[in-house]
Amino acid sequence: MAAALTDPLQRYLEHARVQRRLAARTLSLYRDALQRLQDLAEQDGVALLQLQQAQARRWVARLHGQGLSPRSLALELSAWRGLYRWLGGERLVSHNPIDGLRAPKAAKPLPKALGVDAAVQLAEHADAQQDPRLEARDACIVELLYGCGLRVGELVGLDAQASRAARGWVDAAGGEIQVLGKGEKRRSLPLGRAAALALQVWLTQRPTLARPEEPALFVGRRGGRLSADQIRQMLKARALAAGMPSHVHPHMLRHSFASHVLQSSGDLRAVQELLGHAHITTTQVYTKLDFQHLAKVYDAAHPRAKKKSPV
Repeated sequence: MAAALTDPLQRYLEHARVQRRLAARTLSLYRDALQRLQDLAEQDGVALLQLQQAQARRWVARLHGQGLSPRSLALELSAWRGLYRWLGGERLVSHNPIDGLRAPKAAKPLPKALGVDAAVQLAEHADAQQDPRLEARDACIVELLYGCGLRVGELVGLDAQASRAARGWVDAAGGEIQVLGKGEKRRSLPLGRAAALALQVWLTQRPTLARPEEPALFVGRRGGRLSADQIRQMLKARALAAGMPSHVHPHMLRHSFASHVLQSSGDLRAVQELLGHAHITTTQVYTKLDFQHLAKVYDAAHPRAKKKSPV
């Protein structure tokens, strides 16, 4: 059983409750953090009022090694830092040994991508009950998101024809799309066969929906430019209708595009150019997705990867 908190730590918690008005949940987390601090000090024979930053850093590393997550360590350091700030105000310490200490950076979650079969299933889904014009539009949207790796904002900004005012446009005859990406950087993307065919079908239907003089490539029932939210809602409903096992959003199709191109080509620099990333480090996350894919194939297919059943 852990020893009760010493007087200075108890007084600091009372200060946090009364003066800082911390919520009960936060106070409970702070109490746990201070308990760990006290336990560490007792284990190493260190007086908390004489704590030095090097020792505090070693404790952070120890807790991390014991499985405390970066997020939990950040809260831990917040509690410790507040304690020593208060101790300084009470003239019990001459410096704050926690100032300058930072928790390890949390690993960024890998982007979610559809498998090749699932992406093709979504792209080939057709709703026979929907207005043929809207069906042609929605099919084209899916093909451009997955076939070209567009951001939803880039897709929304596409016009049906090139103009001085256009942020992006399609060149159906040339088999290209011009988009204006992040940082106002323009890039040209090739249209694959499926995307070009879907675009051709939609362009024959678009005049029956678009308002006169509306430049947008993709328009809604009232003839105006579709918004990003409308595209997200459409894609969510279409994915459900296609039997997708999880929520699908536009950026997931961009991730799927990048992952599948990299799996097929292994050309990270080309994927960077297609996605419009300013730095190759941003694109390198897809090498991890590619490795996950290879690992799954290995686990499923290689006889030495399969676990032996217990005798």
